[in-house]
Amino acid sequence: MRQLLSSLSYFSIFFAPFILPIVVWLISNDDYVKKHAKRALFSHVFPVIAAVILIIMAIGAGSFGAVLGYVILFGIIYFGAFIYNVIQGIQVLREYA
Repeated sequence: MRQLLSSLSYFSIFFAPFILPIVVWLISNDDYVKKHAKRALFSHVFPVIAAVILIIMAIGAGSFGAVLGYVILFGIIYFGAFIYNVIQGIQVLREYA
């Protein structure tokens, strides 16, 4: 059950990116599950924080090329976070298999 809740925290990027890790983190009594829920929550929040910073930078840039560069950078960050969550979810499931 620990692996399932921990991996669902990562896989929630598909269906409930912020809600499920927060709920699992607050409700669980298991330190292992809490650790993975916190990691998953951070990996879901990180692209949002990056987006805010990149939007501010894009507004201040003033050129189309810089804005396009920030959009591409955000895509790379989001894709990387997405892949990270999938890999971590699979690794957690395989830990005790």
